[in-house]
Order: sequence, then C-alpha cells, then structure tokens
Amino acid sequence: MKIHEYQAKSILERYGVPVPKGGAASTPEEAFNIAKDIGGRTVVKVQIHAGGRGKAGGVKLAGSAEEAKEIAASLLGIRLATAQTGPDGVPVGTVLVEEASGVAQELYLALTVDPSAAGPVMIASESGGMEIEEVAATSPEKIHKELIDPLVGFQGFQGRRLSASLGLEDAMVRPMVQLMSILSRVFIEQECSLVEINPLAVTNEGRLIALDAKMSLDDSALFRHPDLQLMRDRDQEDPFEAQALEHEISYVKLEGDVGCLVNGAGLAMATMDIIKSAGSSPANFLDVGGGAREEKVAQAFGIMLSDPGVKRVLVNVFGGILRCDIAARGVVMACQEKGTNIPILVRMLGTNVEEGRSILESSGLNVSFADSLAEVAEKLSTLGQ
Repeated sequence: MKIHEYQAKSILERYGVPVPKGGAASTPEEAFNIAKDIGGRTVVKVQIHAGGRGKAGGVKLAGSAEEAKEIAASLLGIRLATAQTGPDGVPVGTVLVEEASGVAQELYLALTVDPSAAGPVMIASESGGMEIEEVAATSPEKIHKELIDPLVGFQGFQGRRLSASLGLEDAMVRPMVQLMSILSRVFIEQECSLVEINPLAVTNEGRLIALDAKMSLDDSALFRHPDLQLMRDRDQEDPFEAQALEHEISYVKLEGDVGCLVNGAGLAMATMDIIKSAGSSPANFLDVGGGAREEKVAQAFGIMLSDPGVKRVLVNVFGGILRCDIAARGVVMACQEKGTNIPILVRMLGTNVEEGRSILESSGLNVSFADSLAEVAEKLSTLGQ
C-alpha cells in the first residue's frame, strides 16, 4: 500500500527525522492558514501516489499565504498526469503546504528489498532530486548500496561507508549515519517495502532535512498496523484493484484486451506469458486463489468484465483445492449477472474437470475449450474474431 508524502513525513518525524514545517490541506482556505502560520515563502505540492509531480506542474513556490491559497485552488480537484500516471492522470484531493528550505546539496537515500539478495538494501546517491531510474541508467557509478543482514540489522560501519561514498564533510557523517539507522528502524517496525527520501537536503546551515518522502507498506502486514490502514487513499488506486482488494482477490489491471481468470500466482504468470506468445496482451493479473467458492469466482470474474478494455477472456484452471465445477459455476454466475456473451477460451484440468466443462457447455455462453497451453496459444490468436 502506498501512502502520501505528508503521511510518510509524519511517520518519519515521529522517529526523529527532520522534515520541513507544514501541513496537508484539502481546501484553499486550509492552505492559506497553514502558509500564514509558517510565514515567508512556502512550497505547495499535490499529494498523489506518483512521481514526476514537479515536471507536471504539481509543485509550486508561493511567496505569501494568499499566493499559496491561489495555487491550492488551481490544483485541488484537478487530475494531474505525470510520467508515472498515464495520460488520464490521478485526482488531486490534498496538497502539502510547507516551508521552503535553503539547499546546499541534494542527496538520495532509500531502503527497499533486494530480491536477488533476499533482504533489505540501503541505497544512497549524491544525485538527489533526480529519478533514481534515470541515475541508474546514465550514471550507475553514483549509486551506492549496502545489503543489510536481517539478523544483525544495519550497522554503523555500513553507514560510514555509504557516507564516505557520498563525499560528505566530516561534520555531516555522524548525522547521516544516525539518519540511516532511523530509516532502518522505520523500515522494519512499520513493515515497509520501500522508504525513500528524495531529495534528502543538506541545508545552507549544515542540517539534514527530508524535503520529500515516499513510503510503501507491505499489504500482507497491514493487519498488524490498524493506524496505517487508515492512511489508505482509495481515490488514488485503480477502482478495479480497490474493489478486488475488498473481496481479498489478487488483481492487477494491465493494458491488454485479454482478461485472465486463473487459480494460483505461478499459473497466472505462465498464463500471461502464453498470451504474449500468442501475440496478444493480458488485461489483468487475476489469481482467484485455491480455496475460492462460487461466489468469489463470480466476484473476480465480474470485476474483470467491468473493465471496458476486456474484449475476450482466457480461463486457465488447474482443479485442486478449487474444483473445476466450482470455477465453472462462478464464471456462469458472473456472465449471467453482467448479461454478457464475451468470447471465453477455457483450459481446465484436474478435479471435476468433466463436470466443469459440462456446466460451461450447457450454459449458452460463447465458450471454446483447449486442452494444452500450445492449443491455448493457437486458439487465442483467433478468439473473438
């Protein structure tokens, strides 16, 4: 689960990370009052779950409280499109108004999970303020990493080594190592998948301050953090994914036109590979799970059918815990409820496969069958044509 910058900063501040003075506003009047309390120049930032806000016009300087109010009025309620949102953009319901800081140097600092090392990694770079992907592509030598042993945690020598790689002055090494240790605590205690400060500023006064903050939380651990659950902003999420989450269905919207209903994450990934090999593109990742009942299959299938981009459907079920007849009844329930006759290609194997095929064959739906993945790829290319 992603959270907004102002929410991430509130967590970091609780742990002792220096952040600019400011507050979140959902109306121009609130922005005016926050800017008035701060005094002087302020920065008004849209709060969305995407990067590239500055380049898209979502971060603006205000010289007075009145100007902050005008900027907030121009940003609140719009849909901001950035390089990470797609052309439709995402809604802006909140802006962060905070004091402007004098910056001598911008750094990058983050903690995330390194899949290849199966553990957390601290990442630092002297190229703060830029997208880390761009730095990695153009100047990989400027990215410095320290793998963290989960059993012993982040060590001081690792912080000093990273600080040395950033070319910091001696006086900044101790506060930087302390900041890295704090981020490690936040990452572990809040069960994050990402904690990022970009830029981490060295001010003109020689202080470290988090000018921006991004935090992603492990969805599987949220039941242990009811306070963090309250930070979810469903307006920032894809509506189909949000609906699926409510029903505990693993669903990710993609850009293709072939809807997928599969039981098991591994099989779902293989199914998407088959779709691509057939020259098509999947419209979603959908793992209905092993213990699903007819109603849950119907809910999952109905969510998928609600996507106007879905023009044809591939059902790939290996009957085990989820029997083929249960999956078939769920598919029929959803199609009848939606009143659709969308072309459906079905590959079923395993428990009660004959019952499942019989249910689909007698349903009156536009169904065809395949027995192997090779046959799926062959038939998929002409499905719906």
